[in-house]
Amino acid sequence: VQMVESGGGMVQAGGSLRLSCTASGLTIWYLTMAWYRQTPGQGRTLVARLRWMDNSTFYIDSVKGRFTITKDNARNTIYLQMTSLKPEDTAIYYCNEDPSDAGYWGRGTQVTVSS
Repeated sequence: VQMVESGGGMVQAGGSLRLSCTASGLTIWYLTMAWYRQTPGQGRTLVARLRWMDNSTFYIDSVKGRFTITKDNARNTIYLQMTSLKPEDTAIYYCNEDPSDAGYWGRGTQVTVSS
């Protein structure tokens, strides 16, 4: 199983990015998938979740109204649309199941938001 995250970059505060995560060796349509992020010295924390059975979503309070998680089952890919980015969103972003599987972590994609 391999998760490949992409789409990160450097943006100014208020900007937008769209992250992608494509899974290989794993079919995501029947899994609850999530985006996580990690800052230096901190563990990975859940940012957003998408349940497979009803497509319901969950977001942590700090990103509600700004981030949107979606998926494309045909492409075996999940996305995280991020708008109104803030410097505190700076982190490495990863995708994984929720609960996460230790064997599924990819390399992540770096998001850097400057003030």
